[in-house]
Amino acid sequence: MEKILIYQVLTRLFGNRKPSHVENGTIAENGCGKMNQFTSTELKRIVGMGFSHIWYTGVIRHATQTDYSAFGIPRNHPAIVKGKAGSPYAITDYYDVDPDLAVNVDKRMEEFESLVERTHQAGLKVIIDFVPNHVARQYRSLHKPRRVKDLGEGDCVTDGFNPQNNFYYCPGQPFVPYFDLYHGEKEPYQEFPAKATGNDHFDNAPGMNDWYETVKLNYGVDYYAGRVGHFDPIPNTWLKMTDILLFWAKKGIDAFRCDMAEMVPAEFWAYATTIVKKKFKHIQFIGEVYNPNEYRRYIASGFDYLYDKVGMYDTMRAVTCHQMPASSISQAWQQTDDIRNHMLYFLENHDEQRIGSDFFAGNGKKGVPALIASVLMQQNPFMLYFGEEYGERGMDQEGFSGKDGRTTIFDYWSVDTLCRATAKTLTDEEKQLFDLHKKLLNMARKEKAVSDGSFFDLMYVNGHLHRQYVFLRRAGDELLLVVVNFEDAPVTVDVHLPAHAFDYLHIPEKNVTATDLLSKQKCKMMLQKDGVVTLSVDGRSGNVWKIKA
Repeated sequence: MEKILIYQVLTRLFGNRKPSHVENGTIAENGCGKMNQFTSTELKRIVGMGFSHIWYTGVIRHATQTDYSAFGIPRNHPAIVKGKAGSPYAITDYYDVDPDLAVNVDKRMEEFESLVERTHQAGLKVIIDFVPNHVARQYRSLHKPRRVKDLGEGDCVTDGFNPQNNFYYCPGQPFVPYFDLYHGEKEPYQEFPAKATGNDHFDNAPGMNDWYETVKLNYGVDYYAGRVGHFDPIPNTWLKMTDILLFWAKKGIDAFRCDMAEMVPAEFWAYATTIVKKKFKHIQFIGEVYNPNEYRRYIASGFDYLYDKVGMYDTMRAVTCHQMPASSISQAWQQTDDIRNHMLYFLENHDEQRIGSDFFAGNGKKGVPALIASVLMQQNPFMLYFGEEYGERGMDQEGFSGKDGRTTIFDYWSVDTLCRATAKTLTDEEKQLFDLHKKLLNMARKEKAVSDGSFFDLMYVNGHLHRQYVFLRRAGDELLLVVVNFEDAPVTVDVHLPAHAFDYLHIPEKNVTATDLLSKQKCKMMLQKDGVVTLSVDGRSGNVWKIKA
């Protein structure tokens, strides 16, 4: 079995090396990355870092303030677009590719198809977003197949809820949100009747913190009557959204990352995943589900993997920031132990703050212990966000996205560390951090004890460790003893090895020479039931001791 390691890239930003950083800048001022910048050489470099999959975030056409009307693409009213570039999660045509990403706008779908082919030739699998819960307020598909009716076409707009409608409506009420509907335009944005907003806001006046640029899709759930489901006959939205999944599956992609999957009923997912997987057996579904009480229901509905956000991510962040003891990591994995192979671990993504930001740890190196533990603990997938490998700080004030410790998804921008990596002007610390990521990810792919081995948490007999986390992995005659240190300073720790670990993992008692796979240091150890191994670990670091046992 191969461990899945995902590299998430915001496609619009990844290849952009234009140094100008104009706040609220246009595409002409700040530039934009293109699909063709993922050359065969670049993709092979990503493979060389250890990744098995790449998630091209923001491929499907979404609302933007950039005017593409010369190419027959309707212009979006800027009042309902967040940022100059727009959110990649406010889709305007499920059957089209974002024109920002194309060198030749008229050939944008062909450029995407070439990207998929190049990616596969390089040895990577392709993930794209599927955004099922909401669309842009001015959604209109120009490229849907002839047989397909557009979303909202045929809706009864006098019904607030109708199980066969694609949207929810506020009958007889215009859209009147908190903001200026002109936004510098001669004509205001008009919507009548108002549609419900994407974050389950069902009146005609969303606020500043609502997803006001989007409208909620109707999967047959009557929110007005207390979330009553009307699933027989099959709601029209189910049919249309399943067709969209099949359209992209035919393009050769390998997995869908499904945005806000838990805001869409599990019954739909059971229906759609069954149909898609019957025709495309290799396709996998990754769900953004934040409610742990819903995890098992969504896995049963066809999801292969779910974000472990409210659990492992939150715990790793708190341990990294010394807000929780390292033993909390044990409690986090135990909550999902029965579904552990379905949980996707990560330390950054487009929604979360950068480890190196002032809002998180202040320095990317401080995330190293959490990285080592997250990647090596289990057999389940791990995802890394582009720039994380260099310690990208995300402390820019780009425009719509203020200085919040995140890399913007709304603005035209370039990512500092990626630009400096290309210019070969990274700091020594950034280079070292990259090298560590590369070593660790390749280790996770190549070491059988990680991809296939058993896991044994040692924390229950090492209660004296508060800022260190220790565990074992074992496959065949290879044993890994992993020790990570969340302290800023070096420490020397006594690691207790319980007899149960020897019995469970079939470890022989003997003297051994261990090699740290990260530093290549060697160390003599006595493996003995209920024995102690004394080890030194650098601050904000870790060791992966490999032992022939």
